[in-house]
Amino acid sequence: MIFHISISADDPQRTATMLAELWRGEAFPFPMVGKGSWVAMAGDDRRSTVEVYPRDMALYPTDRAGEERYEPVSRHGPFHAAVATPLDIAEVEEIGRRYGCHTSLCNRGPFRVIEFWVDNCLMLEMLTPEMQAEYQGSITPDNWRQMLAARGIGPDGAPIEDAA
Repeated sequence: MIFHISISADDPQRTATMLAELWRGEAFPFPMVGKGSWVAMAGDDRRSTVEVYPRDMALYPTDRAGEERYEPVSRHGPFHAAVATPLDIAEVEEIGRRYGCHTSLCNRGPFRVIEFWVDNCLMLEMLTPEMQAEYQGSITPDNWRQMLAARGIGPDGAPIEDAA
């Protein structure tokens, strides 16, 4: 279970405000960690939260709380998240247009998502209520094993050998 994630953005306040809008939640300053940081809160029963830091902020481990440093970083990377929204497709796309974020309705096979590109470099897969049901009905350990087997891969990652 993930309660919160943190991301970087060109304008943390604007991004946190946009994310809160996608959730029908609220955005607040987050001065406890990182100058200029903001937080978007869904206001749901899980307390779902996204911390939004300045693009050039990096965290490093220390013996106490992580140390923050500011340094150049890539705008792109493999991180993305599937995020529930109470909104419908048109509402999500309208927010994307208003904030200048690229959006695409995509079919991932057993479920659909709206790719929502924060600052056009960080992908969030937004799931409307209908898409959430598709996702929850398809992403299970048993279904994953079946998908791997159909591709000739065992649950340990090794190729499945024919029994013949």
